[in-house]
Amino acid sequence: MKKTIYVLALSLVVVSGVVFANREVKNESRTAQKPLSMAEKQSAVEGRKKWEASPDGIKYKAWETSSEGKKVHASHDKIKPYLKDFADMDAVVTSVTFQREDAKSGPKWLVVRINGEAYMMQFMPKDFKQLSSLKVDDKITVRSRSAGYSPNHPYLILSGDYIAQNNKVLFKRDFSKNKGC
Repeated sequence: MKKTIYVLALSLVVVSGVVFANREVKNESRTAQKPLSMAEKQSAVEGRKKWEASPDGIKYKAWETSSEGKKVHASHDKIKPYLKDFADMDAVVTSVTFQREDAKSGPKWLVVRINGEAYMMQFMPKDFKQLSSLKVDDKITVRSRSAGYSPNHPYLILSGDYIAQNNKVLFKRDFSKNKGC
């Protein structure tokens, strides 16, 4: 009986030690971001002000206050909770052939409608091949982690991180390849 208790206690100590050591290794591997110094903060503010005074910055600010810019920002506000939670969004495909007017080649675009708003998703041609079975009016499930604005695009640009149709995954972005970017 004593041997059994000693064996159980010893195994508990060993397992606890392994778990505790593993936790410390994980904590050490996380890199804590150091807070920015006042000089770095000031430099960032100056850089932003400099960009806002540039022709591109002026154009962006004008777009942001225009009706198109306000519409894009409002569409972002509608899906912000879904992006934050990486939750499923029911979407309907409205275009699989969208291309910017000035672009002859490059990324492929998928335009979808979610809750009455149109959104764009950009894919590299090799990734877009996985979505070649999609047609206009197909119902899909989309998950996205982020969205972006551009005065060169008529809709909010969603990152297409996960796309499924009829519970079959058509596309899933592999974040291990690009370290989460």
